[in-house]
Amino acid sequence: MTQSSSDFITLTGARENNLQDVTLRIPKGRLTVFTGVSGSGKSSVVFDTIAVESQRQLNETFTWFVRNRLPKYERPHADALEHLSPAIVVDQRPVGGHSRSTVGTMTDVHSVLRVLFSRHGTPSAGSATAYSFNDPAGMCPGCDGLGRTVRPDWDRILDPARSLAGGAVRFPPFAAGTWQGQAYTNSAELDPDKPVGDFTDAERDFLMRGRPGSKVTVRGSGGTWTTDYEGLADRFERLYLKRDLSATSEKTRDLVGRFVVEGRCPQCGGARLNAAALASRIDGRSLADLCALQVSDLIPVLRRIDDPVARPVAMAAVTALERIEAIGLGYLSLERETATLSGGEGQRLKTVRHLGSSLTGMTYIFDEPSVGLHPRDVGRLGDLLLLLRDQGNTVLVVEHDPDVVALADHVVDMGPGAGTEGGRVVFEGTPAALAASDTVTGRCLGRPTSVRAVPRAATGELWVKGAERHNLRDVTVRFPTGVLTAVTGVAGSGKSTLVAELTGAHEDAVVVDQSSIGVSARSTPATYLGIMDAVRRLFARATGTEPGLFSFNSAGACGTCEGRGVIHTDLAFMDPVTTTCQDCAGRRFKEEVLRLRVDGHSIADVLDMTAGRALTYFTDAGVCRRLRALSEVGLGYLTLGQPLSTLSGGERQRIKLATRLHRTGAVYVLDEPTTGLHLSDVDGLLDLLDRLVDAGNTVVVVEHSLQVVAHADWVVDLGPDGGRDGGRIVFEGTPEELLGAGGSHTAEHLRRAVRGPVSSPVRAL
Repeated sequence: MTQSSSDFITLTGARENNLQDVTLRIPKGRLTVFTGVSGSGKSSVVFDTIAVESQRQLNETFTWFVRNRLPKYERPHADALEHLSPAIVVDQRPVGGHSRSTVGTMTDVHSVLRVLFSRHGTPSAGSATAYSFNDPAGMCPGCDGLGRTVRPDWDRILDPARSLAGGAVRFPPFAAGTWQGQAYTNSAELDPDKPVGDFTDAERDFLMRGRPGSKVTVRGSGGTWTTDYEGLADRFERLYLKRDLSATSEKTRDLVGRFVVEGRCPQCGGARLNAAALASRIDGRSLADLCALQVSDLIPVLRRIDDPVARPVAMAAVTALERIEAIGLGYLSLERETATLSGGEGQRLKTVRHLGSSLTGMTYIFDEPSVGLHPRDVGRLGDLLLLLRDQGNTVLVVEHDPDVVALADHVVDMGPGAGTEGGRVVFEGTPAALAASDTVTGRCLGRPTSVRAVPRAATGELWVKGAERHNLRDVTVRFPTGVLTAVTGVAGSGKSTLVAELTGAHEDAVVVDQSSIGVSARSTPATYLGIMDAVRRLFARATGTEPGLFSFNSAGACGTCEGRGVIHTDLAFMDPVTTTCQDCAGRRFKEEVLRLRVDGHSIADVLDMTAGRALTYFTDAGVCRRLRALSEVGLGYLTLGQPLSTLSGGERQRIKLATRLHRTGAVYVLDEPTTGLHLSDVDGLLDLLDRLVDAGNTVVVVEHSLQVVAHADWVVDLGPDGGRDGGRIVFEGTPEELLGAGGSHTAEHLRRAVRGPVSSPVRAL
């Protein structure tokens, strides 16, 4: 049957980011996978062009009043986008990570259970809000619904042998000499030279809690002023205990963590709810008891409810829980905080929301949904993608995983390289044709996986003994030193917990986790690597000026665009418009700064250099070392001044890795370093890991990539499954020995990978 133009999403002349006039026809009602090396332009096509334009045009259907309250999207740089359908984007942005967000609240199952208890719990605590730990009606008054209490460690904060002026307050923000510390050294009620341990009860009470009407005079950069006296304990609790520290900087959290003692709330036992809510039961279980069960165990419990009023509510919860179990997350409990979820777990939970929808004709867009998934679980993900397609939707996926690519009806391969070397379509066709093509992706898909033939010999060993944290079951395991060790297992099997036990015993370990880096339009590779200060000093010395003049965030910034290089115009009810600043031509600096040159280059010229080019320009050893690290992780094509907000997820992961390289420390621990990496980029990562090991370091990686597992010297496999059914060592040995192991999901999939795909030659576009 002949297809009409409306059967395709048509993209003409796309120029967003590094796209080079891309024109595409994407079939509707099909699963299309976008492949290519990291930075090749996949996300620019799918997210920055198709998704943005779909959401922008959808917003145009609303009234001006409504549109002014919706997110505003700028028209993508493209000649035309035709036959779009409404887009639902499931990206990798972390789910709500504050301490009050749980799996139950995120999936709305907890809300259903609250209704269930309000209708069927005995004795009833009241309406559904009476069972909410986020509502005063239901939360535990002892911990405000957090399930844990944090109290100051006064033995650590206060030194009784010292006076206030002599440093008795050891918490840095309140120490003597700081403006907050002056509240105590300047108080007329306290002797600043008297040891705190000699204070009377009244003096101690005043120090900690103050007295109504008490005043104190403090001095700061803005002058001298008199303010209300606030007790040391009151101030500490207000600033650090009565707020969510997860919203503060990592530096602040680490600082406060050294001066507090955290534990399970003694009043609710960690259940978060007040006594009335906890007293309400269904079949002998409280709401907290149900939320503590694994999803797979909670389903049969709710199925047994047969009360005619309660059963419909219970079955609504069962339906949602079965979707969670179907995507491989049955090992989670509803009480699990979302901040502890991996990126892959969070993304799959976001997907659950759409499984029950009967909408058709939609476009579902996924950003590397296989992230954090064991090869065993990728199959379940594939079933989900095919289900959405078969319901009459268009599914677009940005992906590197070969198993996901193999499911596609259509593949678009971007490249041939990254950055300015990418941004073009190099292949369109079927997965089989791609695997047989001569593109970078095709060559990687067409090769079998080979295990390391001769593993390195260990130089020693590190032990984790009797680990029982989370789901680990009295685990004792040896990590050989001087080699590359891969820790594997299905999601929830205990990999990250085991490695946390290892790093906890070796505080000098260099850890690279999956936490996101801070990104903004003003943060760049140069600032993130920490070389910008050295660059500014170099220009200042050579030109006889001040370093601040060479910062687009300070004195040197163009006055018109304030150092942004672009001018963002909000047109109220209309789409916003971003234009290049005409005064600085997008170079961010004042004209008088751009006239100052070192070796013929202005500061803007230097920021326009790629990391590889900059290595030939700079002679400073510290700068070159950091630039070399950027090249070693395959990011030599990035310019020093490129906003981090424009980088892909894989690029951000690698730039973080670059900052950790060459640190002093014999043990490197990396949590899924292949996240966002193309198969060819993984080759470069393995070369880097080999160099670290050959330099005498020990490298431990938590990984699902079979490419990494096969390359390792030693493998520790956990399982056999996740949650309650995991937490045990399934295998220890070399990758070659793993090939013959039984009872291991990793071994089963490694054997398949070693057998490799079958393909025939096909020419790329």
